Amino acid sequence: MTHRRARETTLETLRIGLLGSEQQEDEDETYESTHIGDRFLEAVRAEEWSKVSDVLATQSPHYSAFLEALDNVAPASLEAVLEELESLEEFTNHSYNQTSVEVVGDWAERLGTVQRNSFTGGYYSVERNVVPSNFPFALLAVYDDLEETAGVDLRQRYLSIPLLREHFCERHGCPRSVFDEALRRLAQQNVGHIELSGAPMDTGAKEAQLGIKEIDLGSKEGLVTTDQSTERVMAGIEQFGKQYYYLAVYDRNLTFTQEKET
Repeated sequence: MTHRRARETTLETLRIGLLGSEQQEDEDETYESTHIGDRFLEAVRAEEWSKVSDVLATQSPHYSAFLEALDNVAPASLEAVLEELESLEEFTNHSYNQTSVEVVGDWAERLGTVQRNSFTGGYYSVERNVVPSNFPFALLAVYDDLEETAGVDLRQRYLSIPLLREHFCERHGCPRSVFDEALRRLAQQNVGHIELSGAPMDTGAKEAQLGIKEIDLGSKEGLVTTDQSTERVMAGIEQFGKQYYYLAVYDRNLTFTQEKET
């Protein structure tokens, strides 16, 4: 880290109350973690990213304003979020542009508070940790919206799971991992009604434009690392040791329970 970057980081942590400073006569200024800073560090070390996000939402005016703007307009494009932010912050001394919104949005995404549709770029808040109780109906609604018509009353048989995942999670505000687990259970509980497929010949997956952003506490010296990859976006779901990338629906009379079957 450069001296300039270290100074910027120190000033920012002072500004949002994670650090406090003290300077006595003829001595260099010293810094120490505040009570809030201690909570922040504990959450990072425990990899409790939702708590890290909560601290930032309380302490950082830019982060909290971004979340408020997104709640008002989600799901929304980058441009729509920026427009809402400018409206909310009109009478403050805070200013935003597309780059600053993306920077704050990236951190919200890494912390799991926000997700971004990797095909459309739309931002949305993660509001639930389970799929809706009417998951089959909700899934079929998204499935129908995404199907490509091939002629009168003819529809594409297989639909890309990555595409379905991104649009379902955007519509219902749930994590991708929650969707994957629910789809696995649905397939197990409805054999013959729906089919998971590896790579059918009659369709192709549209490539994602954006990668999934993640954060991790590395084992080396406890340093936080970040990552971005489109590989996870384009991943299918795994069942019985195999990867499946497409979904076909043959019978819409589906049953579903949230609990794992024994």
